[in-house]
Amino acid sequence: MDWSAIFNAVNLLALIAWVALIVLPRWPALLSGVLYLGIGLLCLIYAVTMIGVVSGLIPNPEAGGADFTSIEGVQAIFATRAGVTIGWTHYLAFDLFVGLWIARDADAKAVSRLLQAPILLATFLAGPLGLLIWLFVREPAARKTGRFR
Repeated sequence: MDWSAIFNAVNLLALIAWVALIVLPRWPALLSGVLYLGIGLLCLIYAVTMIGVVSGLIPNPEAGGADFTSIEGVQAIFATRAGVTIGWTHYLAFDLFVGLWIARDADAKAVSRLLQAPILLATFLAGPLGLLIWLFVREPAARKTGRFR
């Protein structure tokens, strides 16, 4: 399996979805596209590759001693091209999901797109950091609009 090609494809897919989310108007069709064509497709790629490798249908001869029960076992997973690609796809899918939630939540609370952009960029580059920033920004925005959900 060409793990470099899959890695490059998921990166491009995520980049297109992030640019659309940050730059384009947030029409319902765009948000649905980010959800299903961005996040959904990343999840599908993750599921197929993860299940394929774990089941042995996709050979991963580099993996020796890989398991989820110890730091050494997880390190062995990420020491393979398959493990890095599958793990990276996982990060991309979840970070994009969080970014979509932030964008929808910020729009509902009437937070300026100019303020949203750097938060979404931080989420794209360092997922939990962007989420943390949004949680700090969200509180006063929620109080101001009376929308705590």
